[in-house]
Amino acid sequence: MRPSRIRTKLQRNEPVLITALHLTDPSIHELTSLMGFDGIWLDMEHHTFSLETASSLMRAARVGAADIVARPAKGEFMRMQRMLEAGAQAIMYPRCDDAREAAEVAKWMKFPPLGKRGFDGGNPDMPYCTMPMDQYVRQANEQTLLVLQVEQPNTVEEVEEIAAVEGVDVLFVGKADLSLQGGVPGQMDHESVRDAIHKTAQAAKNSGKHWGCPSASVQQTEELLGMGARFIAHNADIVMIKNALEQMRSNFAPLGFTFDDRI
Repeated sequence: MRPSRIRTKLQRNEPVLITALHLTDPSIHELTSLMGFDGIWLDMEHHTFSLETASSLMRAARVGAADIVARPAKGEFMRMQRMLEAGAQAIMYPRCDDAREAAEVAKWMKFPPLGKRGFDGGNPDMPYCTMPMDQYVRQANEQTLLVLQVEQPNTVEEVEEIAAVEGVDVLFVGKADLSLQGGVPGQMDHESVRDAIHKTAQAAKNSGKHWGCPSASVQQTEELLGMGARFIAHNADIVMIKNALEQMRSNFAPLGFTFDDRI
């Protein structure tokens, strides 16, 4: 079974960098993985592609080094299990409310005796019935990683208890949703968001867990690393393409080129 690059680096207390890929061309996932990024954030909470498409994207990523960090929607036990079977090394679980839900999701992640994940073995994660069952189950329990999102004010109040749950590996602060739920949409540097980050960082430290959040820049990442964060998400393919197109438009407009901007 393929070992998790992210888990290995976190065990050494090394920083991990993931990036979000929303476009469904496997070449983008292949390129990102070949370039050695720690992880690819594959978001199926907000995006509409199917598990079949996700499986093809994961397959493309396996040519390189990157882990797949797959995000289901809240409460999706069966889809989460299929994400793992398709080859995801980590699950990013959104909108966790409290320690009880965290413990339940942790059980979904693991085979017995640690949890209640069902067995198949005929999928890419084993891969394809090539390992003894006991060896595969042991390695899967050792290698899979659970990232729980802190993105609601009530979750911030429960974060110490959530961090203490066995099987939770990383706490991940969702700054955008925290700003939205807190009545300050888009204000990522608002006091309430910064307070959530500090509380999450302290809870992770108290429980010996890792934590992180999205970062908009190198400078912001330096600040987060100084606070103990080790799991950093930066940028997304659609944003990088948008920025490049905007720059191209700015560069060529002075030469007399015009653009029929429909945005």
